[in-house]
Amino acid sequence: MTVRYRHYKGGIYEFICEATLESDPSVTMVVYRAENGTIWTRPSSVFFEMIEHEGDKIPRFSPIN
Repeated sequence: MTVRYRHYKGGIYEFICEATLESDPSVTMVVYRAENGTIWTRPSSVFFEMIEHEGDKIPRFSPIN
C-alpha cells in the first residue's frame, strides 16, 4: 500500500522507506518521492516533527491516505 503525505507547504510525497544512515547508525532516515519523481531524504525525527507555522503547531508532513 502506498502511503502519501502532504507537506505543510502543500506538496504531496510518497513514503518509500526508512533507512539507517551509514555514517551514524543511530539516525533513521525517511526516503520519500515527490510527485515529479525526485527522491528526497531527511531524518525521521525531522520528517515526523511538529513545527510552528503561522502561530500553530502542525506536523511537517501529514498522512493523506
